[in-house]
Amino acid sequence: MDFESSERATVPRREDALPATAAAAVKVVIVGGFGVGKTTLVGSVSEIRPLTTEETMTQAGVGVDDTAGVERKTSTTVAMDFGRISINQELVLYLFGTPGQERFWFLWRGLFEGALGAVVLVDTRRLEVSFDVIGRLEERGVPFVVAVNSFPDAPEHPMEELRTALDLPPSVPLVFCDARRRDSSRDVLMTLMRYLHSLAATTEAS
Repeated sequence: MDFESSERATVPRREDALPATAAAAVKVVIVGGFGVGKTTLVGSVSEIRPLTTEETMTQAGVGVDDTAGVERKTSTTVAMDFGRISINQELVLYLFGTPGQERFWFLWRGLFEGALGAVVLVDTRRLEVSFDVIGRLEERGVPFVVAVNSFPDAPEHPMEELRTALDLPPSVPLVFCDARRRDSSRDVLMTLMRYLHSLAATTEAS
């Protein structure tokens, strides 16, 4: 590769440049169990080409990773996903998707540094994989919303039944979404922003 080609390769694409009007940036973490759609959500909503660290699943993970219900999955995030979305002309969200397998959870500490809030993605076919995730967020005191990702073969349950099964307090927002759709994923992030705003307003009032 000559110098000119190398220089072009390191220059950000015009569409990836941060908007000149951006005045505030917020870090948001997308969490959830293995195979719930975190990489899909980040990819669908990001206005820049998302950074992913997906690797092909190998025999080394057999007996270690719980693939029940997602047997067809052939790749997995081993570090993080990264994307960006402008909520308006001034507010930008940086999105960090975490790995779902428990053996990679040691990476969460760094990913959560500076995070204002989180989105927990849930798959109704495997609600149990969300219990530890929600517990860890509660232990860390990280505000979060829960988004139930729609899968074609997933059972449907009333919102209140899901809230009870996940042991969520009434104050934590619970919404349905389709992580493949940009508008649906954006609505989830907007729900988180409104929730964080309400928490901040309550804190100021007290």
